[in-house]
Amino acid sequence: MRIVFSRKGFDSSAGGGPSPIVGGRPISLPIPAGTASATTYGDLGLGEHAAKASRGRLSGGDACHHDPMFCEDGTCVFGQHAAAQTHLERQGVTVGDVFVFFGLFAEEETGEPHHRIFGYLEVAETCALSDGIPGELVALKHPHALGMHSANDVIWRGEGRAASRAVPGLRLTVSGGPPSLWRRPPWLKRGGLSYHDREDRWLPGGRLRSVARGQEFVADIGRRKAPRQWLDQVIATIRAS
Repeated sequence: MRIVFSRKGFDSSAGGGPSPIVGGRPISLPIPAGTASATTYGDLGLGEHAAKASRGRLSGGDACHHDPMFCEDGTCVFGQHAAAQTHLERQGVTVGDVFVFFGLFAEEETGEPHHRIFGYLEVAETCALSDGIPGELVALKHPHALGMHSANDVIWRGEGRAASRAVPGLRLTVSGGPPSLWRRPPWLKRGGLSYHDREDRWLPGGRLRSVARGQEFVADIGRRKAPRQWLDQVIATIRAS
């Protein structure tokens, strides 16, 4: 089994700033649309939030890349392509594995930027869009279904939900630290997370200096009990939030 730490949403380079936490709820702002999109920030009720987070560069009328898409039936639809999809394939990510989505958020009271987990996807199905685009994905207006992003464009879907509360247990960044300095789970060791092999990233005190760029970081946990318990707790926390 594999756990994929999947970075999504606004940050300093994509969007211009962290996503907000409003009334205790983390609101992951989709990145601006660079390719096909039939959805604006206004369509999602996020126009004011996008304008504030982007310092006025975006507004409700701007198109966004609404992905991952959390549906009312408790499922999640997520698209990936190009180098990031190739990395997932090389790491062996497949049905039965779990994406844990995280992003950059601003603390509600202090404005402190930090990384936190905001959703998950338990993969039940993959769909290579080069084999044809299912009509239900077009009906959902999923951006990857409205136009091929690259030759290896793939949809991942299955049970998945977004957190409705910014609870402390879903925060990755250490208290007072820069966003990239994480409080890592005890089971996560050097050599166990793709793109993070450098020794100087694994710091004393159970800390990890995460890479500044990249989308998909894969941990192959095999049959180990501790990481499964951690994942079960993350999913339970999101479901209960």
